[in-house]
Amino acid sequence: MGAGKTRVGQRLADLLAMEFTDADEEITKAAGRSVEDIFEEYGEEAFRDCEERVIQRLLEEKPRVLATGGGAFMNSRTRSHIGEHAISIWLRADLDVLVQRTSRRGGRPLLKNKDHRATLAKLIEERYPVYAEADIVVDSREDGPDVTARDIKKALETYSPPATKEAP
Repeated sequence: MGAGKTRVGQRLADLLAMEFTDADEEITKAAGRSVEDIFEEYGEEAFRDCEERVIQRLLEEKPRVLATGGGAFMNSRTRSHIGEHAISIWLRADLDVLVQRTSRRGGRPLLKNKDHRATLAKLIEERYPVYAEADIVVDSREDGPDVTARDIKKALETYSPPATKEAP
């Protein structure tokens, strides 16, 4: 949340001449309501179930740059599916950057009516060890999404999948 997945993903897709898809937008289309509404009406578990199905479908359709929500990679089944069908990239950002960016806009159910810094610090503690399993790690800095997208493109150009992982 706040690492720049959507903005960087859009720019990366342009650099790679690929389609860009935001999983949260696809979930919104499939459910007919916003992510925030799904959280409020049905809870996080229902959202995560929908998220898992939508991401699985998107990964099986065609190659693309896919931005997933921050919690998607925490689901072991989703993480496994990503591992089978894609190259995972973690846009790593420090706490101060995330706090600054998430304060700019709402619509973030996990931060609603909570202390952003404390909540994000807890999420970092829980999630970063799992995110470290990503195939590629790129730091999301204040240089802007164009620089970060170019950094990812360079990393992809030198990426070599593990022997047990097939190329997408």
